[in-house]
Order: sequence, then C-alpha cells, then structure tokens
Amino acid sequence: MKQMTVQDVNIGDREVWTRTITDADVVMYAGLIGDRGPLHLDEQFAATTRFGGRIAYGMQCGGYIGATLAQLLGVGSAYVAQNMRFKGPVHIGDRIRVECVVTGKNEERRRVFVDTTVTKNDDEVVVTGDAELVMFDVEWNP
Repeated sequence: MKQMTVQDVNIGDREVWTRTITDADVVMYAGLIGDRGPLHLDEQFAATTRFGGRIAYGMQCGGYIGATLAQLLGVGSAYVAQNMRFKGPVHIGDRIRVECVVTGKNEERRRVFVDTTVTKNDDEVVVTGDAELVMFDVEWNP
C-alpha cells in the first residue's frame, strides 16, 4: 500500500476496483455485522420480493468503496465523511466496479474530496456518493 501526503494527491487521480459478488461474500458480511436479514440470506424469501432474489448489503458496497479509497490514497488517509445513495440492488453473481476520483483538496486542512461510484455488470449505476478524507504524514514499513 502506498504512502502519500496531501501534496502528492492530484485532482483527477482515480482508483478502480472490480469484484464479482459471491454467496460467500454476503454470508461473511452478514456474520461480521450480525444482520441476518432474509433478503440477503434466504433465497426463497428474497425471490418473493421486488428484487427477485438475494442481494448484497448496501453497506457492503460502502465497504468496497472504503477499500478502494485506501488503495487510492494510501496508509496516511482516514475517513471524515461518506455520503452514499443506493440506486439499485447488487445481486449475487453481479460484477461490480468501484471508481473513486479525486475532485478537490484543501492542503491547509489536509483534506481530500472524492466522488465515489459503484456500477454493476458494466453499465448500471447502483451507488453514487462522495467522500472526504484527512491525510496524515506517516511512516510505514511493513
């Protein structure tokens, strides 16, 4: 993982991360957060809903955004804020693409502003939002 300062960050910097959502992803996330909702875990129940089958957790996509931001800005970054709008469901088997693009920064306050978007299956936007992160000067030698 890279080490960056706010001065190293440029408007337009971007990171893209892709993943196919699996049953194991959803089950492990459910265990991690303690939410056993049938919309996410019970195919029979989920099939009767407007989604037509099991879906990933919305905040699971939020976690993937966080991981992508960590790759974009490195070990010296931490969330200050994240806004998200859920536009559509992510089903098991969907291939998601997380894109984070730096849209601004405030060097004096060490803040970086990022637009965040998740699409599925190459074209359908399922999450939009923006994030604010603070940058720290750190030394990390794994």
